[in-house]
Amino acid sequence: MNGLRIALFSGNYNYVRDGANQALNRLVGYLLRQGCDVRVYAPKVNNPAFEPTGELVGIPAMPIPGRSEYRFPLALSSAVKKDLGRFAPHVLHVSSPDIAAHGAVRWARARGIPVLASVHTRFETYPRYYNMGFVEPALVAGLRRFYNRCDALVAPSESMVELLKQQGMNDDVSLWTRGVDRTIFSPAARDLAWRQSLGIGNDERVIGFLGRLVMEKGLDVFTDACAELIRRGVAHRVLVIGEGPAREWFEQRLRGGVFVGHQTGEGLGRAVASMDMLFNPSVTETFGNVTLEAMACALPVVAAAATGSESLVRDGVSGRLVKPGDIGGFADALEAYCSDTALAAKHGKAGEARAEEFGWDRINSAVLDTYRRLLAAKG
Repeated sequence: MNGLRIALFSGNYNYVRDGANQALNRLVGYLLRQGCDVRVYAPKVNNPAFEPTGELVGIPAMPIPGRSEYRFPLALSSAVKKDLGRFAPHVLHVSSPDIAAHGAVRWARARGIPVLASVHTRFETYPRYYNMGFVEPALVAGLRRFYNRCDALVAPSESMVELLKQQGMNDDVSLWTRGVDRTIFSPAARDLAWRQSLGIGNDERVIGFLGRLVMEKGLDVFTDACAELIRRGVAHRVLVIGEGPAREWFEQRLRGGVFVGHQTGEGLGRAVASMDMLFNPSVTETFGNVTLEAMACALPVVAAAATGSESLVRDGVSGRLVKPGDIGGFADALEAYCSDTALAAKHGKAGEARAEEFGWDRINSAVLDTYRRLLAAKG
């Protein structure tokens, strides 16, 4: 169906770079190539992290207290509503359960326009990392009300699809997984000279962290597990790729860690491939882009047994899945890869073979098919 008009609402389309908004930009690029007309509604800033794919309409937003790099979308302005009316979308797509998205869903439902929601992160888990776990049940209830007002959901991993169904978020939940750019993420990108320039010897075993440096990524678990390795006398180095407000805290807890900051493109691929294993203790991801990128570089992955990683990593085959927060269990898995290079290589190769299954166009076609299905159901 050429000429399909899609209005996409995002709380962060391009002002801070993360896996979720990069996936949305790739989706829009795919949709435009298929002859669709896409209009993106999201907060704008003066110096975004990258140029947006497609046409971006700014929506009112305010900085989030304590996390000012992020914006919190506000109620839809009359100008945005008029723009929506002129665009007259066939389908509305919301990607975060914020105030603007609530308003957009109400707008669409009043006009009989089908609504698809994509779920990119487990927002309900965030309070755990700020000593506010008691609000999680209320957050789950609020998310349930929001998502059940949508016609369907898509989620990036089979484990997340099942969790959303179990939580009663919607009866219609399907898979929109993630892809990986194999021209960037490959074992061939490994660069020992680059490692040496950072003071890392060829024979040293490197445990890598990749992602935003924020507490909800499990930074406390990461540092505690590395401290346990030191206590056991397991030789290793730590390589950290990423930036964020918790960098100073992370550096203080990871004495001797090598921090290379935010990386993109070929530089990112080189940094990931130059690790010897990835340690991803986070439980907030719905998919785990960083896990897939490491697998594409033939690295074994030690990850929390949680949504996202459970759908990518085969425990004991391409990595290890450990009970969330189990410091001893994480240390055991990391120690095995530090001491047994043959095991690490075997599991890394298995992960690379799994990563071959994730091509972006094939993956994004599932979202376009869902748009068409919802539109057909509306008659």
